[in-house]
Order: sequence, then C-alpha cells, then structure tokens
Amino acid sequence: MKKISVLGSTGSIGTQTLEVVRQNKDELEVFALAAGTNVDLIEEQIREFMPKVAAMGNEKAAAELKTRISDLSGVKVLAGMDGLLEMASDPGYDIMVTAIVGMIGIRPTIAAIEAGKDIALANKETLVCAGHIIMPLAEKKGIKILPVDSEHSAIFQSLQGSPRSRIEKIILTCSGGPFRGMKKDELAAKTPEDALKHPNWNMGKKITIDSASLVNKGLEVMEASWLFGVGPERVCVTVHPQSVLHSAVEFADGAVVGQMGTPDMKLPINYALFYPDRKPMNSAKLDLFETAALTFEKPDTETFRGLALALDAAKTGGTMPTVFNAANEEAVARFLDHKTGFLGIYEDIEKAMSTCRVKDNPTVEEILDAERQAREAVLKG
Repeated sequence: MKKISVLGSTGSIGTQTLEVVRQNKDELEVFALAAGTNVDLIEEQIREFMPKVAAMGNEKAAAELKTRISDLSGVKVLAGMDGLLEMASDPGYDIMVTAIVGMIGIRPTIAAIEAGKDIALANKETLVCAGHIIMPLAEKKGIKILPVDSEHSAIFQSLQGSPRSRIEKIILTCSGGPFRGMKKDELAAKTPEDALKHPNWNMGKKITIDSASLVNKGLEVMEASWLFGVGPERVCVTVHPQSVLHSAVEFADGAVVGQMGTPDMKLPINYALFYPDRKPMNSAKLDLFETAALTFEKPDTETFRGLALALDAAKTGGTMPTVFNAANEEAVARFLDHKTGFLGIYEDIEKAMSTCRVKDNPTVEEILDAERQAREAVLKG
C-alpha cells in the first residue's frame, strides 16, 4: 500500500485525488488530510478514509473538527502552519500531494522533501517563488517531484525515454479561457461570473480567473522552467482551444512529442501517484473522430497582459516572481469581491511590480516578506 498525504484535500485537486484513491483502495491509503477552514467536507473525508492525521488552517477550525470527530479514535488533529509542518514531516507516509492553493504550500513542501517524501506537485507557487530552493533540495534528498498540473504532467510524460539535454523548446498549451479572442474594451465590462465560465475545465475559482487572464499560463511558464531545466524564453505558450493536446516537447532533431487526452485532472493525478506505472481509470477516453480538428493560435499578450507581466517577472528573477504571484492573488480576490474590474487585475500586478524592491536569491523568509509587500502595494489602492 502506498500511503499518501493530501495538502488541500477539500479543494478541486484534493477532492479529485480522493476520487483516484476510491478507485484504487487496494493500492492507495490516505495517511493525512489537510484543509483550510472547510470543516464540513474534511469531516466527511475523515469518516470515509480514516487518516491518521488531519490538519486545519487555524485553531478555531481544528477545535471544531476535534469536537465533530470525537467519536473516532486514532485521528490526530493539528492546526496552523505548525500543524502543516508536523504533518509534512511525519515518517508514516510515502508521497504528499500538494493540492493547496497559494504560497502557504511552500514551507510544508520543503518540510516533506527534508523528510525524504516524494511530491505530487499541484501547487504552482512552490516553484514560482522558491524553485531555486526546492529543486536543489529535491536533488540532494533524492526525491521525485511529479507534476500534477495537466500541462506539466504532459511535458513530463513526453520526456520519458528522452534526455532533457536534447530539449529544444517546450510547447505549453492553454485553452484561452472564456474570453479568448476578445479585446480590452470587451474585457472591461466582464464580471467574476463571466470569468468563471471556463469552456473546458472544472477548476477552483482562483485558478479559473487566472486562466481567463492568462496569469495562470505565466505562472506555468515559470514552473516549467524550474521543473525541466530550461530558460523561460524556451517555453512557448500556444493557445489550443480544444484542450486535447495538453502540452508537448520539441527536441533537437525536430521531433515534437506531446500527450493528448480528455480534459480530466484525474489523469495526471493518477499518473503521479502510480509513476512509472499506468493504472486503468474509470473515465471517458479521447475520441479523435469526435474531436475532428485541433487548432493552435498565438496568445494575444497585449490584451491578456498577465502572460507578458509574468515573463517580465521571470526575466527579473529574485523575489519578482513572488511579487507577481502575490499581487495577482490579492487582485483576484478583489475582483471576485467586485472591488475591481477584470482589467484591474493587471493594473494591480503592475503596481506591485513597479513599487516592490527585488531581492536576489531570496530565503524563505525573504520570499514571505516580498509576498507581504506585494499584497500591501495592491491594497493601498
């Protein structure tokens, strides 16, 4: 039995991870679950999967959870960052799925790597902000970082059997989101409800907004650069509205190898948990006759400036990717609360990037300080 811990079990990736576990109960066992404040859902998950450890984002949520599961024995309830770090460092599991959204995932991921645990990585911020710490540490500890994002999983799968030194470029695909083809004057009137209507994928609110703004694709460029050891200038973003080719690699000999499939996050989750094996899945298979045509377009970075701003942040390096990411998180929260318009997301990011001081080769503490500064810059208005 492979024992897994799920950091962010009540979110989109976390719940889909547990669906994969349900289909493979004879091979996968849930050792630990962690959530923010959704006590209702994690209680259901605990009663179904009976983990040894459960962690909540704060003391209040942890206390409520303890009361609710007082009839169960053998479930240790932890709270806050200290609880997440204790959970991540526990020797009792094999692989941690980092399904949590935001920079809160950085420190538990480092703790898990330090403890010698493999990482099924779905938390972009871990590498965007701390790739210079994470990747050398993973190599030192001899652990595997297995990407769960559909695009990075596709790249990882496309590289099997080929030397990374022969990568010419990475072709990173994106659907274009719900606003594909629109211009600035059209985007100005778009509401959160409009932005949340993704044409292909069923994701959490924050990542769905990031898909609409192309910020998500900028974060993925930075993540791919760290994961596969190529400069961001060698990651080519391509709009592919059918979401069938999930990404590809072009090699030095001109061959392009990609991975295709239905837009189902359970596939990359399944692959990460069972790598290098491929376990059967109870899900729809790709029908190329039904798909009929695949199309590819250049992204409009003048209208969807999230990608261009991300590339600027990647080029600057240091704490600038952290500033970009944190400013976007704050801007998306403001947009979802109807406190700013869709184009205001870009304006908030630009404001933070132009005012925050850059620190080269930052420590975790300096990364967190840059996050604080970026959020303050956005909230100052």
